[in-house]
Amino acid sequence: MDIIEQAIAGPFEGVLLRPAAGGRLGVLVLHGSYGTGTVERCRALARSGLVALGIRWYGGEGQPPGICEIPIETFTHALDLLHREGIERLSVLGLSKGAEAALWLSILDQRVDAVVALSPTSVTWPNMGAGNDGRSRPWRSSWTWHGEPLPFVPLDEAGIPEAQEEDGLVSLRGWYERSRELYPERYEAAAIPVERTEAEFVLVAGGDDRTWPCLPAARALKDRRAALGLPTVLVERGAAGHRPRLPGEGPAAPATHLRYGGTDADDAALGAAAWPHILSALRGAGRSADLGRRHSTAHLNPR
Repeated sequence: MDIIEQAIAGPFEGVLLRPAAGGRLGVLVLHGSYGTGTVERCRALARSGLVALGIRWYGGEGQPPGICEIPIETFTHALDLLHREGIERLSVLGLSKGAEAALWLSILDQRVDAVVALSPTSVTWPNMGAGNDGRSRPWRSSWTWHGEPLPFVPLDEAGIPEAQEEDGLVSLRGWYERSRELYPERYEAAAIPVERTEAEFVLVAGGDDRTWPCLPAARALKDRRAALGLPTVLVERGAAGHRPRLPGEGPAAPATHLRYGGTDADDAALGAAAWPHILSALRGAGRSADLGRRHSTAHLNPR
């Protein structure tokens, strides 16, 4: 399918890709914390008939240098752009920290009809890097809403366990697991309230994720939503890592600092297994709800 690419400037930089024939189904694509590229993923979605908007949401001009108190409104403004393009069904797809943002966006902006969370977390974690003030400590929330920080779990100040380093690559998973044990009350308070949105969910997780424990998190998200009968699909593969690859995407870039887990083959197999579920959710094929059934931003207390 022929696609048209358009660079986006203004409040954020990005790229908008659309099928040459146009379309009414749109998806906001959010990168994770280690890499800002979304173009290849947007192309795969556009070739499948979706209008895909990939944005840079931190580290750019006028943005915080790290993932520190990023306004969720950053993403609602991106949905506004898609809406102005004539999109009637709005979805969001995010990887890792981008998945964390996508989950919150679906809760706080009721226009979101579907969420695809690749390698998600079930709680809000603290900042990764500095905020606009140049400070990375003390720990602060990754996100704000209407200027207020969202509840978060701090990381253990003792740092990354030494045992997590191997062959020059560092696994962060043990750091997150230890922090959960250290701050059980904060962990409970920071649970992302995914039961507050009726958006369709597709959760994609690998059991060999060495960045953080995304598979236990994805199962927790599914269980909480399933208890209320909310539309949720979990696609998992035990041998896959933190970076699932969707059909049409090449292998991920070689790791230079972090250990992500999995192999190219297993990460691609996980993406291939998830792909039909992802397209079904983004197209609204799995339910009879009207396109654009939610029209206003919800003003919710996040906890």
